[in-house]
Amino acid sequence: MAVSIRPFNTCSLDVVGIGNAIVDVLVQTEDEFLKQHGLKKGGMTLIDEQRAEALYKVSRPGLETSGGSVANTMVGIAKLGGRAGFIGRVKDDQLGKIFSRDIRAVGTQFETPAATTGTPTARCLIYVTPDAERTMCTFLGASTQLEPGDLDLSMVRNTKVLYLEGYLWDSPAAKSAFIAAAEICRAANGQVALSLSDSFCVDRHRDSFLDLVNGHVDVLFANEIEIKSLYQTNDFDVALNRVGNCCAITAVTCGHRGSVVLCGDQRWDVGIVGVGTLIDTTGAGDLYAGGFLYGYTQGESLERCGKLGAICAGQIVTQLGARPQVSLQDLARAHLH
Repeated sequence: MAVSIRPFNTCSLDVVGIGNAIVDVLVQTEDEFLKQHGLKKGGMTLIDEQRAEALYKVSRPGLETSGGSVANTMVGIAKLGGRAGFIGRVKDDQLGKIFSRDIRAVGTQFETPAATTGTPTARCLIYVTPDAERTMCTFLGASTQLEPGDLDLSMVRNTKVLYLEGYLWDSPAAKSAFIAAAEICRAANGQVALSLSDSFCVDRHRDSFLDLVNGHVDVLFANEIEIKSLYQTNDFDVALNRVGNCCAITAVTCGHRGSVVLCGDQRWDVGIVGVGTLIDTTGAGDLYAGGFLYGYTQGESLERCGKLGAICAGQIVTQLGARPQVSLQDLARAHLH
């Protein structure tokens, strides 16, 4: 199938993201803590409210910030100077207030009303061991209750790119909001970007993800494991060949090997950008997407978009957490030639 890049309209926002509104609680700990509490190192486990409260109580004090994959990406765009908005549900509780205050403070537009009933605000306990590996325990809480009525339609209609989080596919209500937003955005001549989010998420929803990718998504983000899972192959190049015929643009991260950007029959292999000592890999893929989408909506070449993504990812792994502690604009100027 032939694919092409559609031009942008004049919009008030560069990128609007829809995703799980989660408060990240980053805790530095030891391997022994993981063993004591039966946590699989390096994994991501969905937990219920009771387990979340129990782990929170026995953990060391942590760094609490607004999080969630797409929310992290929107913050990266805002930090680069882009105009970003976020749609996601929190509850009117302590963590909900932390999320709302934090994401607005870093320059991202967030107007979704907080729920007054139902489950608490989502949180992700992120345990970072001395080797910089992260182990995540996520309680999705109120974020899964996002529904079409929560959508800020003016934001959806007035963005160059609508960026959607694959994790939302697990919730029927959120999935409905996801589809409605994509249709509204495309009707307004906006573009739709999708993050596959997680290989287990791909395994659960492969058929519907393939339907989305086949002609409904303009820009696809994935890592190597996710893209191979989508096409059920162990051959990375086979997966790239297949996705290259579906999406106008695909960006696939490959860990220490960097990333691959595809557009039609063109391919760019982008190396990593090391700007310091590896401390915590939390948010690396999210910030890669942030750098890429910022460059894309500013009219940069796709190769430079990939490099911007690599710069942002390279910075975020040198600190604890997914909120840049240095100027991404300065880093981009220093490393992008």
